Amino acid sequence: MAKYHRNGIGSVVLDRPSTTTATHFRLCASFRRKIFDAVSCGASSRHRHQLMQEMINDTAPQPKPPPPTTTIRSVLKESNEPKKTDFKAVKKGINNGKPEKLLDLLNLAEAESDAEITKKVQALEELKRLIKELQMENEERKRVAASRVRLLTKEDPETRVNLAMLGTIPPLVAMLDFEDSDSQVAALYALLNLGIGNDPNKAAIVKAGAVHKMLKLIESPDEPCQAVSDAIVANFLGLSALDSNKPIIGSSGAIPFMVKTLKVLDKESGSQARHDALRALYNLSISPSNISFVLEADLIHFLLNALGDMEVSERILAILSNVVSTPEGRKGISVAPEAFPILVDVLNWTDSPGCQEKASYVLMVMAHKACGDRQAMIEAGIVSSLLELTLLGSTLAQKRASRILEVLRVDKGKQASENFGGNSSAAVSAPIYGSSSSSTNQYGKECLVVEEGMMSEEKKAVKQLVQQSLQNNMKRIVNRANLPQDFVPSEHLKSLTASSTSKSLPF
Repeated sequence: MAKYHRNGIGSVVLDRPSTTTATHFRLCASFRRKIFDAVSCGASSRHRHQLMQEMINDTAPQPKPPPPTTTIRSVLKESNEPKKTDFKAVKKGINNGKPEKLLDLLNLAEAESDAEITKKVQALEELKRLIKELQMENEERKRVAASRVRLLTKEDPETRVNLAMLGTIPPLVAMLDFEDSDSQVAALYALLNLGIGNDPNKAAIVKAGAVHKMLKLIESPDEPCQAVSDAIVANFLGLSALDSNKPIIGSSGAIPFMVKTLKVLDKESGSQARHDALRALYNLSISPSNISFVLEADLIHFLLNALGDMEVSERILAILSNVVSTPEGRKGISVAPEAFPILVDVLNWTDSPGCQEKASYVLMVMAHKACGDRQAMIEAGIVSSLLELTLLGSTLAQKRASRILEVLRVDKGKQASENFGGNSSAAVSAPIYGSSSSSTNQYGKECLVVEEGMMSEEKKAVKQLVQQSLQNNMKRIVNRANLPQDFVPSEHLKSLTASSTSKSLPF
């Protein structure tokens, strides 16, 4: 049965059996090829085009559906509804090594950084406005701006740096020339806060002439109010912490002012200005160039008399420890009345190890550097206090007490040899090696006699020290027992103290 295609050409020739000759077969073959080409270029081309289009569509990626439109109502609905954790999605994200919340964290960090930058820009704009207000002619607005600077710089180191870079210090220093005490106090405390923990700002404040203007306020005919004086003392304390400022402040005349402040506030316990003045004087006494100004202000006598007030005693002894580092400072302490008895008495403060350590340091330096002060120390009863300190004091106090005792012992030995007279160099020389005990050296007996004489003198010196320490102990015990001043020990006790040795000390 014959088949028909869409072009209407039958297959009669194609289906006809091949019974012709070879030539006829070649013609039929060529004719068949032409018919096949015609068919291939016809209806089959459209079918092939459809197949190719389907293959392209299958290999191309499928487009994602458009995201659903987000409305305010949907957002509110989602925020109100409790969210359920998709554990499958979390597990899938963990398995893939890409946590799903990483992008959220990055977005949150970016949002926070943007908010921080915005906050810093706003703060910088506020600081610029403060600078403009400080540069205005209106004193009231300047006072308000200074108060604002004081508040902003109280606990913010970055603000201190920014305000100093913007030029806050010169207008604040200029405000010290105002006659209004409120403006002066606002400017002083603003400068104080600007210098806290910031050495460049402290140097800039001094360079701007703040110290000169503060002293001008102090020396004015109209004495400043107490609030202004306290603010000036606080500024001297802060500025004196910088080493380069110490000589400038010390030579400006600030030390007599602070000594005066101490004397005025001597009886006011717990006064902040009193503690600030002592700490400022300690800072200034670190510089050796300021010791002469300390002595000129008659500070040593006042400090020694103030010892006994436990609120300030340790700070006072710290100042004396700085003063004693120079020869003129040691001389100033030495000539002060009752200096050594007061310092020796501090060695007995068992409830204040810090005071014992500092007092022993002062006495140790004095004993080591000044030979003339050793006898005054012995007369003040230092030996018994040192012996007690070597046993009951702190480790540092024990070491210093032992050093003082060693210095005093060596000094006593030298005095004994000098009192004995003669050439003592031969007496202390070692015997020649190889000499026998039966040697008939003509100087042997003389050397032996001299050596025995020196030993007896040293024993006498040690015995004298021990007896003196025991007598001082007895006086101290009598004072502590509140016995009458005319109390006379019994003869038995006197005999004990007279016959006692260093082994019988009650320590």
